Amino acid sequence: MSTIQLSDVQAVYDGAEGDLWELIMGQQIHIGGFKSSMDLSERAGITGAAHGVDLCCCTGAGMRFLARFRNVQKMTGVDATTTVVERGRQRAAKEGFADRIHLIQADVTQSGLPDNHADFVWGEDAWCYVVDKPALIREAARIVKPGGTIAFTDWVLGATPMTAEESQRYLAFMKFPNVESIPGYRKLLEDNGCTVTEASDTGRFAPYVALYLAMVDQQLTYDALNILNFDTNLLGAVAGEMMFLHQLAEDGKIAQGRFIARKKA
Repeated sequence: MSTIQLSDVQAVYDGAEGDLWELIMGQQIHIGGFKSSMDLSERAGITGAAHGVDLCCCTGAGMRFLARFRNVQKMTGVDATTTVVERGRQRAAKEGFADRIHLIQADVTQSGLPDNHADFVWGEDAWCYVVDKPALIREAARIVKPGGTIAFTDWVLGATPMTAEESQRYLAFMKFPNVESIPGYRKLLEDNGCTVTEASDTGRFAPYVALYLAMVDQQLTYDALNILNFDTNLLGAVAGEMMFLHQLAEDGKIAQGRFIARKKA
């Protein structure tokens, strides 16, 4: 959708919508949370690395996971939204990682980081918000060292095509300018000098969205309403769109993709 730009995504994560996502999904605002992060890092062989870069890092929960559980010595996070960058700095300091985790506010397609800078580039269910995905992959490949790793998950197209109406509704609700496919990301990585070792559907999407819906319905209703100024109609509308996402996933039209690639030496 050409009408959705970076400013629309910033508005989400500067406001109540971002808080609602965190209530439902936790600080790790991606499908699968801790399990997904551990799975991706183990498959990619990320442990004990000197330096990683998280593009679209949000509040940096993924970086704190990598520092705490995968012994990554230094992480640099890049995100364009003021609220999450400030919150991420506070949380890193609170958890004792102020000297190991650094967040910068910038466009992830033009991060300003040096060439061949990091041992790995990381992302979790956030690159779907980026308008120019070819530029994003170029930036990831530019930043990572030869022989280094690009590892990420993202919301992608499934094997079954959506109708035009479904696509418009999906993109509008999620504030996605576009979404990539699994073969599409593979090609972008290969075109930027990377060897792809994994490009697959995690199979997590539908069951986890069902979990989020159940949590709001059975436990977190008051908390969600508090974020939405107790607007029951608005909460009902959000729940309706989440049920729509669940059906798309059940029909194989959307998925969470997992990607691991190595930059050629």
